[in-house]
Amino acid sequence: MSQTDLWLKACEKIPGGVNSPVRAFGGVGGTPIFISRAQGPFIYDIEDREYIDLVLSFGPMILGHNPSVVTEALEKQLKKGLSFGACTGAEVLLADRILSMVQGMDLVRLVNSGTEATMSAVRVARGFTGRDKIVKFKGCYHGHGDSFLIQAGSGALTHGVPSSLGVTQGVAKDTLVASYNHLEEVEVLFEKHSHEIAAVIVEPVAGNMGVVTPAKGFLEGLRRLCDASGAVLIFDEVMTGFRLARGGASELFAVKPDMMTLGKIVGGGLPLAAYAGRREIMEMVSPLGGVYQAGTLSGNPMATAAGLAQLDLLEQEKPWAELALQGSRLAQGLRDAAATARVPVQVNQIGSMITVFFSDKPVIDTETAMAANASTFARFFHGMLERGIYLPPSQYESAFISTMHNDIILNQIIEKASEVFSIIGK
Repeated sequence: MSQTDLWLKACEKIPGGVNSPVRAFGGVGGTPIFISRAQGPFIYDIEDREYIDLVLSFGPMILGHNPSVVTEALEKQLKKGLSFGACTGAEVLLADRILSMVQGMDLVRLVNSGTEATMSAVRVARGFTGRDKIVKFKGCYHGHGDSFLIQAGSGALTHGVPSSLGVTQGVAKDTLVASYNHLEEVEVLFEKHSHEIAAVIVEPVAGNMGVVTPAKGFLEGLRRLCDASGAVLIFDEVMTGFRLARGGASELFAVKPDMMTLGKIVGGGLPLAAYAGRREIMEMVSPLGGVYQAGTLSGNPMATAAGLAQLDLLEQEKPWAELALQGSRLAQGLRDAAATARVPVQVNQIGSMITVFFSDKPVIDTETAMAANASTFARFFHGMLERGIYLPPSQYESAFISTMHNDIILNQIIEKASEVFSIIGK
């Protein structure tokens, strides 16, 4: 079946033809490609065309596709069983490994997705504090839990309003929305609602408006406000956990949250996520406390085997400094190529995360990200795709590199980008 035939069939059987919206190419136009296999830094479509992959399953594949340490662990577990609905040793080993790598977390609960992790963390924070409201930020994505599908209201600082059908006004009234990197807005919210706010949840490095790093003092300010009011500070490190540093963004920026959510890398490419926190907070979780959360497949043996194998290798090889160097090299190469073609870009990069914005102004928050030229990004995306480079199909997603993206691969990416920038600049 051809790409076109498969897409038409998908559209008949699946809403919008996809099981996650960004795959529909709605932000860039055109027809999605269907992938059949992957290896190292490469993916291959169903017609066996090869692409250098800068999506990496939106982050989990920090070792590249199909690392032998993970596939061997999965083969070993496959012979033992897929799921038991009972405790396994691997759950305990993975929990121990997670807690040994992240700072300040005492207990961890395994779940199946980042959405489960974030909505569970917020529920626990509400149970711990006895308060209802949460603070979230425009441009930060925490999965599709009702509390997170809220946009800013009509005023500069107000209760949020639903950004998805099916989210009730009752949920929206308990969600306060501020602008990422604008601490002054959060301060106003705390002045008005200090004793009502259960938690502040934030991506310490935003990855869902494209890569946007925290302004100096922003994370520290959130920590200060939460300390003063008794609110729980939650770092959503589903994307940044184990990618930016051994202990994630929390370690990198030396700001310790009360709770942390993890996903993507922690599952080694399989559906697995986690939420962790200080002991007194996590002891609110059933069966110890009154906050209920459960999952038939939580701690699934195949997922824990993959996650444990990946984290063990990361702990052994400690690739984060080298990944950051390679990320910086790629970012500078893209900047230089765009400058040569006289195309205004901002290349935001931290560690192995990177986004090219078509803008002549620094991208530091939601407003400046949204001001970037998304239609030019769409041209860039398709130009790169035609040349065998697979980028996230949206201006507002992070691209990623892995330990398999060596100098040869990076040079190919920069060379192809130079060609596309030259076309755009004409």
